[in-house]
Amino acid sequence: MKTTLEIPDALFKRAKASAAEQGLALRELITIALAEKLRVETGAERPWLKSFGKLRGLSKETEKVNRLIDDEFGRVEPEDRQ
Repeated sequence: MKTTLEIPDALFKRAKASAAEQGLALRELITIALAEKLRVETGAERPWLKSFGKLRGLSKETEKVNRLIDDEFGRVEPEDRQ
């Protein structure tokens, strides 16, 4: 499919130079870059990211643990921290 894009001049020059260095047509470089960006955003290469949403409910537990750690370290003598 053909389309028209407006790309800032500086970015266009960098992309064109990068494509030339890699021996690619600018069209190929843009296609590869767009495919990589979309793959990263959807987490296609990082399926473990889906699990992190399940940990949302642990924020209260995390706060509790952080308070316990702060309390414990508050008991350490200042000279022991050096």
